[in-house]
Amino acid sequence: MEVLLAGYNLDATVIEELKKQAGDRKDITPETLSASYARISRDPRPIPELRAIARNEVEKAKRSNTNIIYKMGHHSVAEHAVFNFDLLGISRLAIEEVEHFRLASFTEKSQRYITLGNDFVMPDEIVSSNLKDGYVKLIQEQNALYHKLYEKLKEHVFKKYSGLASDQKNHNMLDGWAKEDARYVTSLATEGQLGLTINARTLELLFRRFASHELSEIKKLGRTMYDQAHGIAPSIILFAETNDFDRMTYTELAKLSERLLKKGKKGSDVLLADHTKNADNIIIASILHTSSDRSFDNCLKTAISLPQKNKKEIIKAAFSHMEFYDKTLREFEYADLTFSLTISASCFAQLKRHRIASLTCQRYNPDLGVTMPGSIREIKAVSEFNGIIDKTNVFHDKLLKISPAVAQYCLTNAHRRRVLFKINARELYHISRLREDRHAQWDIRETTAKMTALARKAMPITMMLIGGKDSYPDSYKKAFGHPPKVTNTGA
Repeated sequence: MEVLLAGYNLDATVIEELKKQAGDRKDITPETLSASYARISRDPRPIPELRAIARNEVEKAKRSNTNIIYKMGHHSVAEHAVFNFDLLGISRLAIEEVEHFRLASFTEKSQRYITLGNDFVMPDEIVSSNLKDGYVKLIQEQNALYHKLYEKLKEHVFKKYSGLASDQKNHNMLDGWAKEDARYVTSLATEGQLGLTINARTLELLFRRFASHELSEIKKLGRTMYDQAHGIAPSIILFAETNDFDRMTYTELAKLSERLLKKGKKGSDVLLADHTKNADNIIIASILHTSSDRSFDNCLKTAISLPQKNKKEIIKAAFSHMEFYDKTLREFEYADLTFSLTISASCFAQLKRHRIASLTCQRYNPDLGVTMPGSIREIKAVSEFNGIIDKTNVFHDKLLKISPAVAQYCLTNAHRRRVLFKINARELYHISRLREDRHAQWDIRETTAKMTALARKAMPITMMLIGGKDSYPDSYKKAFGHPPKVTNTGA
């Protein structure tokens, strides 16, 4: 066995310093890695030799990339090139668009842990309208109420949880509880920042989608990122221009939907719209299939015919050595659940991070109401909260004259949208462990609890141990009659 570290990400400042020291080198580009790895499938020479050839023949490597990606259609070679971006001063609305891309990693400035200032994005569409002054006035009022509520909530939280407050170690947590509830009155125009790690193939898709986006902020963000990345790796970022598919498809579908759909009732906030029928048997059969030499058809017939006692025995065996941080077996991915959700922007910000899922959503819509933190009632600030929401809704209607997309900027973290969320049973276990835990933010915790309650009804054996990290020992003990063994303390 031989393992060689072929390369790794470096800070751009370090790269520029190394360039200056190394002189005029043409091989300081991720394109050589993509080109050398692309040759592996058809060239018998060792990988290090292929990499050396690509470094020594950079222009040839670039032509090879273009030929393999464009003419042969092997776009996956672009995934070997990885970029890091610092994205600053973009709106919460824009951040949602960035984080829509599943095959990327991002870490975002948290509105739960950092006290917000008064900064916000001024969209070009509003600057060029007669609504600029009204927009600024509204956002400033929202931000002023945020600071006022934060101070009241901080005092309230420390008093309500005086036992926790007696220990200095808990102060940051309690302060965070105040911030996370106060932020429900701040807008989606609020400035944020995030670190993004993304491979070149997904980056190219981002450029194409952003070039076709209806919001000027998103278009500008895409162009700015493109200008910085394309020169570094032009041979693997090819299809970055606007196109009719991205620009027109949803617009035309919206017109068709408006013509065909009838108005209906609001519906449940959390609804299990669809799920794999016979899910328990499917998963049990999948486990039997992996653990034997039988056909899946044979395993499924066996699973269906087994007594309930034996079905539980198989699922319990799959869980018996599990600790709270372990992922369930991959066989749990063969059962799917589709949830129809109506959730706040605050809740959506956390839900969208679970990228092993299919997630589509509508725009934020004041007609769906808002989510008010219970603490707002406790400090008797309901009228102030509702007052700013009413002002926001009125101004949102004015912004609709520009466009429905632009109108979202003024909406708050309390405003809601409809989401269609499809996940497999394995991923729901992961979400529940993280989001149903007592340390999770209350909004996403309540939504997750409703989702798992519905999942238990649909597939009771499969969901035997679902729940937050904090409840795992009790769930395990209930299933097995004894607490789980702790074999890894994390030390």
